[in-house]
Amino acid sequence: MTKILSTHLIYEDWLNLRMAHVQADSGDEFERHIVEMRPAISVLPYDPARRVALTVSMPRAPVTQAGLPDMMEAIAGLIDEDAESCTRREALEEAGVRLGDLTHVGQIWSIPSVVTEKIDYYLAEYREEDRIEEGGGHPDEQENITVYELSLDALWTMMARKELADGKLAILLMALRLRRPDLFSVPVD
Repeated sequence: MTKILSTHLIYEDWLNLRMAHVQADSGDEFERHIVEMRPAISVLPYDPARRVALTVSMPRAPVTQAGLPDMMEAIAGLIDEDAESCTRREALEEAGVRLGDLTHVGQIWSIPSVVTEKIDYYLAEYREEDRIEEGGGHPDEQENITVYELSLDALWTMMARKELADGKLAILLMALRLRRPDLFSVPVD
């Protein structure tokens, strides 16, 4: 079994960067970077009565550096408390929505080759009257979030056209379609 012989810290802040000295089963030794990040959540709130979902977009430095516009994303955040409380808080902060029951879709490593972050994915129902705040993000975090309420068919069509680049949103949209195909009228391509 591959094992880590040692690590040393290169950078420490909001995320940590370590260099790991690794030994493979063959006995070969090499170095690998490890980006340490806290666990996170992602949620797709959807209204089954109106067949819509809430998504967000915000400036992301890596996306901007690539010369691309802000991308539509699923609501997400780093876990500071238990995952379900974090999911509810992030939905309220980012999209101004109070969530109903949460359905845990699963936990997925975001980039297992480099990053320790694992994301818990949720689907959550809401009703029109659950949009109780403006959203836009926490005032102290300069997130500049734009909130979108789009039909599930429009989101599915955007994904089919390769217009959705956020993996979290794609995972959650596919999970919703598998669980609730009755909410979609656009055929699967």
